[in-house]
Amino acid sequence: MFIKKYFEQFSTDEVRETKGRTITETDIVIHAGQSGDFFPHHMDEEWCKTQPFKKRIAHGTLIFTVAIGLTAELVNEVSMTYGYDRLRFLAPVFIGDTLHVEVSIKEMKDHKKPGFGLVTELVQAFNQSGQLVMVCDHILLVHKKEA
Repeated sequence: MFIKKYFEQFSTDEVRETKGRTITETDIVIHAGQSGDFFPHHMDEEWCKTQPFKKRIAHGTLIFTVAIGLTAELVNEVSMTYGYDRLRFLAPVFIGDTLHVEVSIKEMKDHKKPGFGLVTELVQAFNQSGQLVMVCDHILLVHKKEA
């Protein structure tokens, strides 16, 4: 769905939650092929049995991609991604884990370019047990409403 939400229409008390998405073995295999990351942590079940988590873990970059994808429920025609900051992977994600994301408005400030503002969203991905597995700041460049 397309919307137009201008800088002034954002508020730091906004919070939204996405639907869930289960991580599959297919996700891991496809991501390995696309990224070139075939580290045994993701691909070698037998080797992983000798490691602390005892099973394969999803790529951090896969978790980031899925988490951000879950937040893309609406297309805001007057904003675009400016970048991401403070990305951290706080817990492993395994095949069969279901993620959901909570997005809250963390900060709003003017941009140096007149007519624009920066909106920083705090993006937090949780597994099915409510454990925080990934966090980052998503920075949006948003048009200000014309006077």
